[in-house]
Amino acid sequence: MTTDDVLLLAAACAAGAVNSIAGGGSLITFPTLVWLGREPIVANATNTVSLWPGSLAAVWALRHALTGLRGWVAWGSAVSALGGLLGAILLLWTPSQVFAALVPWLVAFATVLFALSGPITARLRRATPTGDGDVPLDPRHAGGLLFQLGVSIYGGYFGAGMGIMMLAGLALLGFGSIHAMLVLRNVWAVWINGVAALWFVAKGAVAWRDAAVLTVGQVTGSWLGAHAARRLPPAAVRAVVIAVGVGMFVGLLLRG
Repeated sequence: MTTDDVLLLAAACAAGAVNSIAGGGSLITFPTLVWLGREPIVANATNTVSLWPGSLAAVWALRHALTGLRGWVAWGSAVSALGGLLGAILLLWTPSQVFAALVPWLVAFATVLFALSGPITARLRRATPTGDGDVPLDPRHAGGLLFQLGVSIYGGYFGAGMGIMMLAGLALLGFGSIHAMLVLRNVWAVWINGVAALWFVAKGAVAWRDAAVLTVGQVTGSWLGAHAARRLPPAAVRAVVIAVGVGMFVGLLLRG
């Protein structure tokens, strides 16, 4: 293994452990790729490819919560797939220099969103009931579908922080079951990341060695590192992710 492989594997293991507790692992892996000298668009595409197996595993873990959500899965998946594709196309249309200039600000936006995700989620849970049967009847809500389309385009383009956006949108639509919200978020993330990843693969925008190392690291971190990480208070883990995001933002600005 090269030095880059070791550093990427360590970053991916940390990201996997963090994702299992608080989310936000992309704020570790994507900036690490950029810091190692990967072209930002290729780094983003490679990171997206490595995320897909984790999203699929999360759906499997929560599959029991899919009962009664067939309409929501179908309509939301269609919109998510479309948005993920549009975001991926937009990313590869973006000139490399422009995306490189956007990267620090995208990292900053995702960091702020992650920092606010705890209070936002807590507020949404207090504002709505938590019964498992508390699911809105109509999955074809125009405003909800349009919101999900926007989130999905962002997800295909960059992605960090899209999970909290989806949770907020579902809560605003009237969802009270946090398990239903989580499984829908993960199902839609499979479509967003999966379709975007297929587009990146078709266009030759993926660094496969990096993608393989990231995938192995994230799976390992989720299954092994999470056991140790769970001994820490979630607030401490979140603080570490926020500190990493802020540090990467400053570092990327200085690097630019």
